[in-house]
Amino acid sequence: MNLRSHARGLLTSVVLTGAIVLAGCNTDDISLATNAKANQPVPPKLIAEMNEKDMDLQSPILVRLFKQEAELEVWKQTRSGQFALLKTYPICRWSGDLGPKVREGDRQAPEGFYSINPGQMNPQSAYYLSFNTGYPNAFDRALGRTGSQLMVHGDCSSRGCYAMTDEQIAEIYSLGRESFFGGQKAFQLQAYPFRMTPLNMAKHRNNPNMPFWKMIKEGYDHFEVTRQEPKVDFCEKKYVFDAAKPADARRDPVFDASAKCPAYVIPDDIAQALREKQQKDEVEYARLVAKGTPVARLNTGVDGGMNKVFASRIPNGNTGLSEGSEGMSLLAMSRAPGTIPSHVNPPKMPDLSTPDQPAVAASTAPPPSTRAAATRVAAVSQGNQSESIFSSFARKVGLGSADTTATTSQPAAATAPARPKAADTQPAPRTVVAAHPAESRPAAASRSETRQVAARPSLKPSVTDNAAATTDKKEGQLSGAAPIVPANSFESRFSAFK
Repeated sequence: MNLRSHARGLLTSVVLTGAIVLAGCNTDDISLATNAKANQPVPPKLIAEMNEKDMDLQSPILVRLFKQEAELEVWKQTRSGQFALLKTYPICRWSGDLGPKVREGDRQAPEGFYSINPGQMNPQSAYYLSFNTGYPNAFDRALGRTGSQLMVHGDCSSRGCYAMTDEQIAEIYSLGRESFFGGQKAFQLQAYPFRMTPLNMAKHRNNPNMPFWKMIKEGYDHFEVTRQEPKVDFCEKKYVFDAAKPADARRDPVFDASAKCPAYVIPDDIAQALREKQQKDEVEYARLVAKGTPVARLNTGVDGGMNKVFASRIPNGNTGLSEGSEGMSLLAMSRAPGTIPSHVNPPKMPDLSTPDQPAVAASTAPPPSTRAAATRVAAVSQGNQSESIFSSFARKVGLGSADTTATTSQPAAATAPARPKAADTQPAPRTVVAAHPAESRPAAASRSETRQVAARPSLKPSVTDNAAATTDKKEGQLSGAAPIVPANSFESRFSAFK
């Protein structure tokens, strides 16, 4: 099995390298193949957990996000073909309210089902590493919803994204990278307001987003009963899961998010398991409502949330719309899952002593920032932005559009302890100022922008195993030393062709 996995990875490397050669041996693309951050290996401890759970390093993955719990789950396919939970990561920061993203600039982190292909992986992100969620999908577009550059990234800073620590996103990125080398064309991202349990549905029963949440709960239930990635389609401006052609049909149904649904069926084994689960959920939901389960308070001005493991380590830290603020004093004495930047901006709680607060406050007003530089300045310079190796490969083979996350060049001093402001040293025809580039930068202009960002260490120690070979005790490369490239990296896979 390990030999077959290695062979799949080698074959993918050959295909990627061939794409570069056909493109004219673009040296920028080849340099991205040796990107130290993007090539950090999966930690040995996590690989050991995979072996214990009967998983291959390069087997497919699936990601689930939960706002209220402020958690990101990575699931991985076992050798039996079903998915099992590999690891749960606390989310450092997410912004907005519980509910889907509706329009550009509303600061909402998206909810729904999205597909992440290699072109959406960005090793040159200004936020350490990132991948694009793919918002808006066909369902969002059918409803006229707008927004762009919604990411899962590092830096613990969010303006409509899901932000992790740099160490966490490095580990998550490595898992996605290996799944692509194993042959997975795209992994599914499922984003929810909370775990779709009867208790949470009862708590939020009066929320105006409940019809949407009941719809995506169908997909949640499909995964819960099958432990398989649900097939997602759209029609009549709604989600459809695991649709198959009827027995008498000659071809598979064709779906259009804005058109009438074609004839389709749900396979009997899935449909039966769904009925049983949903009946149990409905009985429990009715019991909870009948006994008077309190209704969750609607957003009164809190912008997003933060997992308590991070909030416990920040002065005046608060979990915001995330739950679980109890026990924070004990968590403060435990080890944090990654480095918390000094500029992190926790959710700000409203002053509840003021009478007659509105039931729902506007979620578009940005919270006050404690960061020394509250905005990032982007200088436009034609032709300066390097394409991701994933992006160019995906475009050439038709897997998806190129990623346009903000990018940054490698810092001059890998072990610099501070984050100084970067000076704009190149002339540019215009200057763009954005509170969060991943949220507010137009996609059309992204290829002509070179974002100047503060220097930071290239590598971060793993949150799973601090003994990773690519990092030293100072969380970076030794001054004056050449990058350490692991045996299973892009560099080794491409070396024969360079």
